[in-house]
Amino acid sequence: MFTGLVQAVGTIERVERRGAGAHLVVQAAPLDAAGLAVGDSVAVNGCCLTVTAIDGTRFHADLSEETLARTANLDRCGPVNLELSLAVGARIGGHLVSGHVDAAGTVLGITAAADSRELRVRAPRMLAPYLAFKGSLAVDGVSLTINQVQDLEDGCDVTINLIPHTLNVTTLGQLSTGQRVNLEVDSLARYAERIISLMAPSVDGKRT
Repeated sequence: MFTGLVQAVGTIERVERRGAGAHLVVQAAPLDAAGLAVGDSVAVNGCCLTVTAIDGTRFHADLSEETLARTANLDRCGPVNLELSLAVGARIGGHLVSGHVDAAGTVLGITAAADSRELRVRAPRMLAPYLAFKGSLAVDGVSLTINQVQDLEDGCDVTINLIPHTLNVTTLGQLSTGQRVNLEVDSLARYAERIISLMAPSVDGKRT
């Protein structure tokens, strides 16, 4: 479990394709990886990966075929947002994030808004029920608040404000139009949708 508060920007240094999956070598510095151990979880651009080996300030992790199909940009070298798993009793400054990416979205545009930037992302239509005004959304592992939502036939557009701190300490300051990003919806929204769907009357008047 994570909070969506990025602790460092690391780098995917090497990607080795292994069958339908892949093996990553990630430079974790400047993240304090001294306490990492094999088997620990690290969120890499919002995707929970298991540490399989440690080499100094680097850690290794494997990606399954399912992970590669559902995420974006983990199959190439470059900067990534890193967050260690949440310790029991620690402060939750963002929102609870599982690190299980729901889908990849697409950056529609980035515009200046005083010292901040306004980010517009198109999410797949299947995520629309979980996206709401002032709700939470993790974008590449960063906990963000949705300012606007627009439902479309083929997707759902969300507008998010990125403050200077977020731009400076995460990879979101390097986003460009057309880039794909990892999205994870708020788990509370998922449970709410599930409860409502089970409470809805069926066609014969009985609840499902």
